[in-house]
Amino acid sequence: MRRADRLFRLLLELRRGRVVTADQLARRLEVSARTVYRDVADLSASGVPICGETGVGYRLAGFELPPLMFDRDEVEALALGARTAEAWGDAALARAARSALAKIEAALPRGRERLVEETRLYVPTWGEPPGERLPLADLRRAIRERHPVRLDYRDEQGRASDRTVRPLALAFYPPRWLLIAWCELRGDFRNFRLDRIAGCAVADGVFPDEPGTTLADYVRQVEAEAAAWQARQSSP
Repeated sequence: MRRADRLFRLLLELRRGRVVTADQLARRLEVSARTVYRDVADLSASGVPICGETGVGYRLAGFELPPLMFDRDEVEALALGARTAEAWGDAALARAARSALAKIEAALPRGRERLVEETRLYVPTWGEPPGERLPLADLRRAIRERHPVRLDYRDEQGRASDRTVRPLALAFYPPRWLLIAWCELRGDFRNFRLDRIAGCAVADGVFPDEPGTTLADYVRQVEAEAAAWQARQSSP
């Protein structure tokens, strides 16, 4: 975690208004208590009014972060999206979803900070997120960094094939994750179900951004196919 992000999260924890100890902060931020002491000292030196002392606890006094003016529907949409990511993503996405909800809750104006807690839109989870059993984390990284990926793929009949693809996006069609990619073997766009990927190896190189192979090209192709299908359905 970048230090700037850690300091912001520390402020969010302190903004909750309760006295919190360095050990509690260390567990929540996944750092040592010594790091918390140092960060608190640095924030105090920067003019942030932190009250408390080592061994007792800390709280903010008269310091407000700019509020995020979300209405109830927006908060419910954000909560549902985060809870979906927590339930169906990989472990890293689940942690990020929980952290995002905590940031939203802490940054809401006074009197509205309970909107997240009061949101009655849930995505049930049982144990390990299903996405953790899929190559979701590797594919997310490959998409961000534009790395080619080699897949050991199984089709609906269980037949195996080796594919080298340019990963473009991930799509979630509950309960399935799909990889949208340019397939070098077929020379065309293909969708791959993540639960049919038996092996996934991310290459070190960076694939080129060539016309006809990008995500924008894929979207145009899908839109054209959908328009053609609608035209056929409406024709006498």
